[in-house]
Amino acid sequence: MDRLARPLKILVFNAGSSSQKTRLYEIGNSLPEEPPAPLWSAHADWTKEKSAAELKVTTAAGQTLEEELPSDSRRTVVEHMLKTLWSGQTQVIESPAEISMVGHRVVHGGSRYHASTLITPEVKAAIQEFSAFAPLHNPANLEGIEVAESLISAYQSRSDPAAPGETVQERREPRETNSAADKIPQVAVFDTAFHSQLPLRTAVYPGPYAWFEEGIRRYGFHGISHQYCAQRSAHILGRDLASLRMINCHLGNGCSLDAIQNGRSIETTMGFTPLEGLMMGSRSGTIDPSILLYLQREKGYTPEQLDTLLNKDSGLKGISGVSSDMRQLTQAIQEGNERARLALEMYIYRLRYFIGAMLAALGGLDVLTFTGGIGENAAEVRAGACAAFGFLQLKLDAEKNAASPADQDIAAADSAVRVLIVHTEEDWEIAKECWRIAHAHGYI
Repeated sequence: MDRLARPLKILVFNAGSSSQKTRLYEIGNSLPEEPPAPLWSAHADWTKEKSAAELKVTTAAGQTLEEELPSDSRRTVVEHMLKTLWSGQTQVIESPAEISMVGHRVVHGGSRYHASTLITPEVKAAIQEFSAFAPLHNPANLEGIEVAESLISAYQSRSDPAAPGETVQERREPRETNSAADKIPQVAVFDTAFHSQLPLRTAVYPGPYAWFEEGIRRYGFHGISHQYCAQRSAHILGRDLASLRMINCHLGNGCSLDAIQNGRSIETTMGFTPLEGLMMGSRSGTIDPSILLYLQREKGYTPEQLDTLLNKDSGLKGISGVSSDMRQLTQAIQEGNERARLALEMYIYRLRYFIGAMLAALGGLDVLTFTGGIGENAAEVRAGACAAFGFLQLKLDAEKNAASPADQDIAAADSAVRVLIVHTEEDWEIAKECWRIAHAHGYI
C-alpha cells in the first residue's frame, strides 16, 4: 500500500476528560531501542477555563506555538491543533496524506478487547457501548477517532497537476472521498487490554456472580503505561521481562499499581473503574462502600454528589484541604500545615499497603518501578514507600533517589531488589502498537 510506504508517520491521539495530547512519530523498518522524540507535539488543556483551551505546540526542530483558543468545543480545538501539523510555523508535513496511521488511546475496552485493534464501525460501536463504564474518557476517545476520520482521512494524496489558478494552500484543503483505499488506518489501543488476562480470582468481585455475567468485574487501567514501563524496566536492567517479578507504581493525579509476572499483569489496584485502590490526587481510592449508603440514606446525597465527592474532592485534596498537586502539598507541609502532612502520611501508608498486596500476589519481588508525575519526581514518596520493605533487603541509594534520575536504577549496589525510575511514554507505546499492527498486516 503506497500510503504506508516506509518510514511510517504515526499520529497518536491521547485524550483526557479535559485535555488532548497529540504526537507525530516517524518509525522505520524496525523499532528503536530508545524512545525517539516526536516530530511534532501538541497539548490542549481545558482545565483553567471551560470556555477556552490553552494550546501548546512544539516540533523536533525547535519551533513553538502557544495560543488560547476561545472555544468550548473539543472538536473545534482538535481540528485547529491538527492543522498546525501541515501549516503555519509548526508545519512538519506537507499534507495529511503523509500520515500513515493514527493510534488512539481508548480507556475502556471492556472484556471484549484483549489487544490493540484496527478501528472499524464495530469497534467504534463497542467504544460507545463501554462509555457506560468510562463516561469521562471513552466519549472523548471516540470523538478523537471521528475527528481523525472526518478531517484527516478525507484528504487524498494529490499527485495530479494543479488545477489552473489553484494555490498551494487550496491543494492542502480536504476533499471528500468514499474510497476505502484513501482511508488512513486507525488503531484503538486500550488501557484495559494489558489487564485482560487477569486470573478470575482477581477479576471477579465477591458479590453475586450475576455481576460478573453483566460485565461488573475488575478491569484495571493505566495499562498502556504499565506495559511500557515493564518493557522499559527490563531493557534498562538488561534482563528478560519474562524472568522478572515486578511491581510498577504509576503515581500521578491518578494512581495504580500493577503486579507483573512473566511479562503479564496478574494483579492491579484499579478495578471496575479507576476509583478503586490507592489514595490519589482527588480520588478516594478504596473505602468501605457502606459509607456511601450512609451518606445517601442519612444525609440525602445524590449519586451525582457522591461521584463528585469520591472523584474530585477526596484523596490528597480532600484530606489536606490544600490541593491534589504533590508540589503544593509539600510546600504547605513546609509551612506547618498539619492536614497536608497527614495527607502525605496517608498517601505513603496506603502505597505501602498495596505494594504489600502486590508482593503477596507475586510471591517475591525482583523490580520495583516508579513512574508518573509523583513517581518520577517525589523522592520523599519513593523513600517512604521503600522504607517498609527492608525485610526484602531492598535498599535505596539515597543520593540517587534525591536526584530523581529518569530511566535509571536508584537501588543501592547491594540491594536484593532493583528500584527504577522510569519516565512513562504512553504516546510512544501507542505508536509502537500501531507499528506492530502495520507489520502484522504487511504494511511494512
